[in-house]
Amino acid sequence: MEIKAKPHVLVLGGNFAGLGSAQKIREYAGDSVDITLVDRRDYLLFVPNIPTDVMENRDPSKHQRMQLRPVLAGDDIHFVQATVKKVDIESRQVEFLPTERPGAECESLHYDYLVIAMGAHLTYDRIPGFAEFGHTVSDLFHGERLRQYLFEGGYKGGPIVIGAAHFHQGDGAEGLQPYPGGSIPYLKAACEGPILEMTTSMENYLKRTGQGTPDKITVFTPDEIIAADAGVKNVEAFLKMATGMGIHYRNNMPDIARLTAEGVEFVGGETLPAELKLILPDWVAHDCLRDLPICDSMGFIKTNLLMRNPEHPEIFAAGDCAAVTMPKIGGIAHQEAEIVGRQVALDMGRMDAEEANQALQPVTFCIGDMGEGKAFYVRSNTWFGGQDDVLKMGRVPYRLKMSYRDLFFMTNGKVPGFGLNIAQFAAEKVF
Repeated sequence: MEIKAKPHVLVLGGNFAGLGSAQKIREYAGDSVDITLVDRRDYLLFVPNIPTDVMENRDPSKHQRMQLRPVLAGDDIHFVQATVKKVDIESRQVEFLPTERPGAECESLHYDYLVIAMGAHLTYDRIPGFAEFGHTVSDLFHGERLRQYLFEGGYKGGPIVIGAAHFHQGDGAEGLQPYPGGSIPYLKAACEGPILEMTTSMENYLKRTGQGTPDKITVFTPDEIIAADAGVKNVEAFLKMATGMGIHYRNNMPDIARLTAEGVEFVGGETLPAELKLILPDWVAHDCLRDLPICDSMGFIKTNLLMRNPEHPEIFAAGDCAAVTMPKIGGIAHQEAEIVGRQVALDMGRMDAEEANQALQPVTFCIGDMGEGKAFYVRSNTWFGGQDDVLKMGRVPYRLKMSYRDLFFMTNGKVPGFGLNIAQFAAEKVF
């Protein structure tokens, strides 16, 4: 008797979008598929809480990562620690280089379904002077470097500049309408939530440490308005609060030319004086993806609102590598992972079309630390054509931010839907 092999789902990437997609496929498609996940790291990096650890003088590497191997094994998902080198769409093969030890040989895996969730390349390496003079909170290394600078004698009390380099978005989401009459608009910065978060956190840091007043801080954006995806009304309220403290705000800034010991220099010659320079970079597609026929003009993966590539429906994308993901935030990655899981289940006959074909309606959902046990809470979809704009500030959002991380780790990344509903109720109705 011939035993027919199950379809093989290959997931590239193991952070929020990749892990979430693999888990949702297993949840909805059950044992109808085999799943392999490939990532160069063997842990999930919990990026949203790195700024809080830094500003509360904790090493984020001790708190903001979750080991992937036991989490995946619990769902019978095979794990390969490797760097993706090449995706061959015609032969449905992915070449990879194991990263456990130097000198490994290239290997390949066949797929029936491919989920690309590799995130993006953050181009700090393209900002002259960043290594010598820049800081950021995008990963464990840079977070710890900033913590040491702030709390172990590096910072001398000079001006602080916080902002983002220009982002080059690509055309892969043109024509998509996530809400009636809406669109996926263009942003000149990939993600500016951390900039708002660090702005208020640095104000609190200066006050706590007695190193000055908020007028030392300048926050800038390359766009017309900073973090417009959070809802223009919400951002205007935030900026009114920040500028009322004395924080300086600059918009429509040219791209960053270089960082120097004296400050941030922009294309065109203007310099913002700064001792501390907190910068987010341009986000670009990975080299192994950018020339594929499934990519847009900047190398991001083209999908419809069901996260499938229109020409190759066996290929999905989720998270920061997907052209439709704007801004590049974990909350939208979770929404997309849910869709990917339902779509594979539909193909496997484990879910009906009405339940599976619920297209992406992105929501900017963000909680940012403000210091002193307070945070801001944002839930907005107006940027995409929706009707909801919510902004709350206080101690409840801070507790929600901390509790969500704890719940995420406790459930191995499978935060139940009711948990998010309770969080929304607590933030929006209770206070």
